[in-house]
Amino acid sequence: MQGGKSLVSLSFVLCCILALNVAQAQIDEATKQLSHDIFKQLIEINTTDSVGNVTTAAEAMAERFREAGFADSDIRILGPNERKKNLVVRLHGTGKYKPLLLIGHLDVVEARREDWTTDPFRFVEKDGFYYGRGTQDMKSGDAIMATTLIRFKKEAFTPNRDIILALTADEEGGQSNGVDWLLQNHRELIDAEFVFNHDGGGILSDHGKPVMMTVDATEKLYADFRLGLTNPGGHSSLPRPDNAIYSLANALIRLENYQFPFELNGVTRAYYERIAAVETPERSAEIKAILKNPPDLKAVAQLSQDPIDNSTLHTTCVATRLSAGHANNALPQRAEANVNCRILPGHSAEEIRQELIKVFADSQISVRYVDNSGNISDTAPDRKSFSPPPLRSDVFGPLEKVTAAMWPGTPVIPDMATGASDGVYTMGAGLPTYQIAGIAIDRDDIRAHGKDERLGIDSYYKGVDFYYRFLKAVASE
Repeated sequence: MQGGKSLVSLSFVLCCILALNVAQAQIDEATKQLSHDIFKQLIEINTTDSVGNVTTAAEAMAERFREAGFADSDIRILGPNERKKNLVVRLHGTGKYKPLLLIGHLDVVEARREDWTTDPFRFVEKDGFYYGRGTQDMKSGDAIMATTLIRFKKEAFTPNRDIILALTADEEGGQSNGVDWLLQNHRELIDAEFVFNHDGGGILSDHGKPVMMTVDATEKLYADFRLGLTNPGGHSSLPRPDNAIYSLANALIRLENYQFPFELNGVTRAYYERIAAVETPERSAEIKAILKNPPDLKAVAQLSQDPIDNSTLHTTCVATRLSAGHANNALPQRAEANVNCRILPGHSAEEIRQELIKVFADSQISVRYVDNSGNISDTAPDRKSFSPPPLRSDVFGPLEKVTAAMWPGTPVIPDMATGASDGVYTMGAGLPTYQIAGIAIDRDDIRAHGKDERLGIDSYYKGVDFYYRFLKAVASE
């Protein structure tokens, strides 16, 4: 019996050591350097819509894949114009299953040097962070996916299916969205059984402590609206209370003070049911209160003070651009504003346009829809967000195992992306899409699209490690 106990104890110790090694495993120095160099290279290529060039970034990544041994026939650079070309790379597998598509956008939102404390188009290491436009959204993800496929190639790993990587243009704006263009013109290059989009999901942390691994299983609908107001104007020495700027400003104040109705759908309800078990007692009590029927509206109001919860619980609309006046010494004859909305699933852009008209309560203000190409129309589409894809066991099984090894005790929770992504195009084409990443970002340090965008250095390299482990687990026999 004593010998039996010793064997059990030894086995238990060995298992614990193995689990600890898995949890603490780190990427080797060569991989770390490769991922660093790719990340830096991408950050320092300006890919904004105004003056940047996505093709330059696509070509730089194509060269990386050539150097790693990918055949020219498996590397394609193509797009509608010279500045907006996309990169498609294929790693061949056994063909046991249909391909898996990885997508990530190369373009970034505009960034003005005078607003930042560092140059947004230089890769700056400071205070434990990497700074630069795209560090969070989403050149980190592009670098991680590229690094992972290069590692597979160098290891001669043969996945159970082809893995296709598409790095694309104009997710953040512009008239040449790469995923849409590829689906419309070269679907055979990216057709797949399902899609992983690195532009979402990941570890949500609180002061460095992991709270949950989120997987974006559905997303809000994106819509822009152009507000316009015209009047006769006049001499600035004769102010009028109905001048265009004042009228538009008053309308935007009404919008600021308006909140769209509280609403939960299947994904967000499940999300809050799961996170209630891992939140602080105070937040847990508030979450349980909003899940009641009827919900506790006081708890809804309290949770809505948090920007993430507010966007999860409501459709949101906010003014993002203003333009007015034609001379310093004249009353404005015209004032315009762009209002950007992120719409809960089940509601259309036209429905929200009608709601905005009611909120502004000013018949002189026109509310017109602006599509992704910048075209303006008097009405908006009736299209609503797509239904969430099935929670596949061959995706969530590996995800839960890798998450448990790297962030013990951290739950995997499907949620709703409060923004919008290129997943709208792949889902629309019938390709189930999951937003999955392994980067940890504090809930109060989300700087995507903002000044001094940054990503924790340790978080980045752990994300590199995660994606390699996860993708290999998904694509192994």
